[in-house]
Amino acid sequence: MFIEERIKLFVTLGEHLSRLSEESLDELARAAGNQNSWFTKESVVDAIAGICSFLNETELREWLSVYDFHAIQPKKVGVVAAGNIPLVGFHDILAVLISGHHLMIKPSTEDSYLVRYMLHQLAEIDHAIKEQFTIVERLNAADAYIATGSDNTARYFKYYFKEKPSIIRSNRSSVAVLTGKESIQELEVFGQDIFQYFGLGCRNVSKILIPNGFDLTRLLDALQGYEQVGNHHKYRNNYDYNKSIYLVNREPHLDTGFLLLRESDELVSPISVLYYQYYQEKEDLTNYLADHDSKIQCVVGTDYIPFGQAQRPTVKDYADGVDTMAFLTEI
Repeated sequence: MFIEERIKLFVTLGEHLSRLSEESLDELARAAGNQNSWFTKESVVDAIAGICSFLNETELREWLSVYDFHAIQPKKVGVVAAGNIPLVGFHDILAVLISGHHLMIKPSTEDSYLVRYMLHQLAEIDHAIKEQFTIVERLNAADAYIATGSDNTARYFKYYFKEKPSIIRSNRSSVAVLTGKESIQELEVFGQDIFQYFGLGCRNVSKILIPNGFDLTRLLDALQGYEQVGNHHKYRNNYDYNKSIYLVNREPHLDTGFLLLRESDELVSPISVLYYQYYQEKEDLTNYLADHDSKIQCVVGTDYIPFGQAQRPTVKDYADGVDTMAFLTEI
């Protein structure tokens, strides 16, 4: 397939996904939820909407225009996909296939249904693409690798794939910078960055950086509209567990009934917990972000990613800031 055909293929996929009926979405969510109970219909719909937002001709052509595909010699690219949120590995699938390489994908057991669904839809649109991907259990035959996992598995990947070109991603999380000047509406929208996908994504905010004197009760009031997350049994189990630990250990914290806030200099908070840390000067803020740059996926705030948009990356937003397409054009 030529690149023009591949662009058309993914544009058609986007059109198909955007037209899915409620019945189809219900079926997708039910099947995905049977595999991973974190995957609610809302989560699946959000993930598909995010993908549809960049599967259009304008976005794809603008993205691809800065790369040279003429010299690519197709390779077998092994992708180890994560499964923490629905279709989190789709961007890697898109990048490998649209660049003309052969995709060898090992889906996460937590998200294999949705990955297989997407590949099946591509093959339904154009049977020729079936020759360009393989779903595998082992990746020994790949010429290059893109692997996403925990810090522990990343160390394993680096050792196992050390003889081949690779992109290895490990744990990251996101932070928000608040100034105290945010409107109630901005703080309400900000709740999306915390609670979307129950906070399981690396782009979800797990910590806020706030100035001395910041009124936390104003933030807590603005987040009350998200209390329904506490109705999910797995989220509720995390909340109950973390709350009991804080109470038993007499650790100071704030409690909304579905979210716990605790002051901490740590970066990654448990599910159902939002860490906060005070800063005095802008220099303190700059230093903190620089010191933790290698573990921060994105920063939300007035001068950063807009509130409510953390889990709406564009097609140009690469995980860990590593240009996947540049990697694929150079291997």
